Amino acid sequence: MTLTDIVDLSSDDELGEVDVKPVKLEPGLVGRKLQQNENNKALLVKHQKSKTPCAIRESEENRSSNALSTGHSNSSILDQGQSPVDDTGLSYTSPLSPAPLCRQFWKAGNYNDGIGSKVTIQNGKNYLHVHPMFLHSNATSHKWAFGAIAELLDNAVDEIQNGATFVIVDKTSNPRDGSPALLIQDNGSGMDPEAMRRCMSFGFSDKKSKSAIGQYGNGFKTSTMRLGADVIVFSRHQDKRVLTQSIGLLSYTFLARTGHDRIVVPMVDYEFNTSTETLEIMHGTEHFMSNLSMLLQWSPYSTEADLLKQFNDIGAHGTKVIIYNLWFNDDRNVELDFDTDPEDIRISGDTKKVNASSKWKTVNEEHIANRFHYSLRVYLSILYLRIPETFQIVLRGRVVEHHNIANDLKFPEFILYKPQMGGSVEGQVITTIGFLKEAPHVSFHGFNVYHKNRLILPFWQVVSYLDSRGRGVVGVLEANFVEPSHNKQDFEKTSLFQKLEARLKEMTWEYWDYHCGLIGYQVKKKLIPQVSSNRTPHSGVQQPVTLGQSSPAVGSKKAALGRFEQLIPDSQGRMKRKENGDIPPVKNVKAKLIDGKSQNVQLVNPTGSELKDEAVNLMQENKKLRAKCLEYEKRGEELNLKVTRLRSEIKELNDEYSRMMSELESLETVKEESGV
Repeated sequence: MTLTDIVDLSSDDELGEVDVKPVKLEPGLVGRKLQQNENNKALLVKHQKSKTPCAIRESEENRSSNALSTGHSNSSILDQGQSPVDDTGLSYTSPLSPAPLCRQFWKAGNYNDGIGSKVTIQNGKNYLHVHPMFLHSNATSHKWAFGAIAELLDNAVDEIQNGATFVIVDKTSNPRDGSPALLIQDNGSGMDPEAMRRCMSFGFSDKKSKSAIGQYGNGFKTSTMRLGADVIVFSRHQDKRVLTQSIGLLSYTFLARTGHDRIVVPMVDYEFNTSTETLEIMHGTEHFMSNLSMLLQWSPYSTEADLLKQFNDIGAHGTKVIIYNLWFNDDRNVELDFDTDPEDIRISGDTKKVNASSKWKTVNEEHIANRFHYSLRVYLSILYLRIPETFQIVLRGRVVEHHNIANDLKFPEFILYKPQMGGSVEGQVITTIGFLKEAPHVSFHGFNVYHKNRLILPFWQVVSYLDSRGRGVVGVLEANFVEPSHNKQDFEKTSLFQKLEARLKEMTWEYWDYHCGLIGYQVKKKLIPQVSSNRTPHSGVQQPVTLGQSSPAVGSKKAALGRFEQLIPDSQGRMKRKENGDIPPVKNVKAKLIDGKSQNVQLVNPTGSELKDEAVNLMQENKKLRAKCLEYEKRGEELNLKVTRLRSEIKELNDEYSRMMSELESLETVKEESGV
């Protein structure tokens, strides 16, 4: 059973009476003129920072007998001939939006609704509802808070194709108690009511583009619930001259405190009437009022006017996400630290200490490979391999400067890898590999693996170095032939991914062995500038690539393949190098000038086992190439037969055409004679 089979999208017919207290309503909230802010540039101004410390407040709340779902009635209030609403609107008198029972994420999964989950029978069909506990357990896929924020930014980046030019990440405040909340806002196309319901439900995804980052339809729920207990979403969308505004609330606090045994999402929708220039409610008055009552009770906003004010800075279209009741860490501090740096968001108490000599300790601690763990600004700077010039990520009022890790490498090499499965090539990737510019004084190493422009594995350590072998070696690649996991912080452990890992491990050793002398270590193998052997272990095809100082990872548009060097056995079975002709064997090779000094590199003779392994690899590759040649020859014969057959058919058609033309001429002659 898929998630789409069990999602709870009840209709109005399922709903019981909702416990809504009679309160005085405010006039003129629905039916007022829509105020749009067309100037999106105003959103790029730094948001006001709240300095009020987060307070933990809990209060007793009346339990609602039944909750509202995200479903909607097909009949509108206009069809029923009713006025939109009485000349008043709802407000909720409680001053607080109660915090969850436990504010620490990894301890908030204890849920006791007092009743077991049940199957509802409606219209003769069984419906298995999703239990609220699933919200928490589903969010545990995000071990890292920044990974959850990145998931939300992916939605904004996917909107670039719809004209989005920025995404804002900032601190805001819960107006009920002044506690900090997280704001993420973009000026994409926004969501209509149906798209909002899909966003708040499970297993839906409208992202069919090959370049779209999201694909599972689960990221919004996992990421928001990982960052805080509750989230409210405001979205404005315009399509075919129909402008809608939708507000939805996904609240673990609401579900836990009211003891619900299924996930329900209060939501209200408005449509702009162009003839009267007013907002009108959608899906019926009763449905609207019930959902609005829930929103005013459990959201940060106690009046409908306050809810609608949130659209003032959205502009003609866009989406605003506010996550509140943020989770605490084990020290009972808010996990997201807004105070240490007013232009950054950090993870409380997660500053990484690096073991290094006192002379180079600061260099290691301030390196990007260390800081991205706890600084959101640093992490967002490397999150995407490419960012259009027309798009900006604005963190706490300041634009995040894009950083390409490949530009931090010295002595770079560019290596083409073509993984194979079952004899067929599954894809190809050019890996930029080199030493960090601070090497050998930094201890970081590993590969930064992107998928569809999105960083999945930052500084992934494929080797554990001893005696410094591999120290400072870093690579950058975009591997679109392997699939990321649901949290986009790892890859699915397929055989193809395992082949990639094995090849990157070999690549690290090879690069170190040939280049370690460039940073002061003892050279163990011959230095071959810009050329590497064509080893094809693990059914992969790897060729050397020479791109000077640029590559696809650095932003170049062309990749020139370098010289192809082979190891072949001689008549005695020994291995010798062949490159555009035989090269006489040498014992010492003078390397190129490095920093104005020449360096002698000793050629190390390979061992017998290495020669044997190399010969086996070459023989296996030779068999594969022979099989491909036979396949191509067979295909060539088939094509030749097809060409012969087509030529014969063309000749027959030409003969038939000539015959018909002769008959036509004869008929014309007979016609002329008859006319005479």
